[in-house]
Amino acid sequence: MNVDELLKKAKDGLETKMVYGEPYQVDGVTVIVAATVGTGGGGGDSRDAKGRSGEGGGFGLSAKPVGAYVIKDGELRWEPAVDVNRLLATLGMIAVAALFAATRLARLKQHTEPETFATVAEAGGRRAKVT
Repeated sequence: MNVDELLKKAKDGLETKMVYGEPYQVDGVTVIVAATVGTGGGGGDSRDAKGRSGEGGGFGLSAKPVGAYVIKDGELRWEPAVDVNRLLATLGMIAVAALFAATRLARLKQHTEPETFATVAEAGGRRAKVT
């Protein structure tokens, strides 16, 4: 199979069915699930000095649920999916950023407060308390 055939097959496999699931009904409620779909592909061919040739290619696909359309009593509503891992990662990053900012602010505050010690002599860099 050459690269063009591989990419054509991959493209043909991408349909709306990959984003929206088949509607199903439970107790008079219709649910249609939805997902984000990401794809990528590539390929190439080459020929060496002895006239030998080679070709190759690859294709990747990822899908992640994003929510569902719910139809109940003639009303349509969107129910988003909650990605708990992403939520926890985001909260963790916020906590780390807050700790970093608090540490920096504390250090900055320390350096901007007026000193209670004044330099008496430059020799040895000693300071004496001013009363």
